[in-house]
Amino acid sequence: MIFHFSISADDPKRTATMFAELWRGQVFYFPMVGKGSWIAHAGDDRRTTIEVYPRDLAFYPNESGEGHQRNEPVSRHGPFHAAVGTPLSIEEVEEIGRRYGCHTILCNRGPFRVIEFWVDNAQMVEMLTPEMQAQYQRSVTPDGFRAMLANVWKLTPEGESLDGAVAA
Repeated sequence: MIFHFSISADDPKRTATMFAELWRGQVFYFPMVGKGSWIAHAGDDRRTTIEVYPRDLAFYPNESGEGHQRNEPVSRHGPFHAAVGTPLSIEEVEEIGRRYGCHTILCNRGPFRVIEFWVDNAQMVEMLTPEMQAQYQRSVTPDGFRAMLANVWKLTPEGESLDGAVAA
């Protein structure tokens, strides 16, 4: 279970404010990590938050357990993404995306749908409306994933081909 995650953004305050809107939550300055960082609170029963850091802030492990911070050029794109619930409708999410200049697109992921919401048009967050959350909860289970691998991809849970072909 994920309680919070962090992302980088061109304008951390603006991005944290946007997430607070998507959750009907609140936004606060976040001085604990990285100058110029902000945090969006969903205000839900899990205390869900998203920490938003300046785009060029990088963390490195160190012996203190707090992580060494330094500013350096980083890619605007990468494989990280998250599926995030919202109490809003598809139209409300799309409207927030328009106001903040974020590319949004309704996508079918097979057994569930998501709204791809591109923060700074560089980092994807899959937004799930209440209906989408229910679809996700019903389908994203170990048994559901095992069935998808077998029926759609013709693979075992270990990535081996069910039809004898070599898996990629």
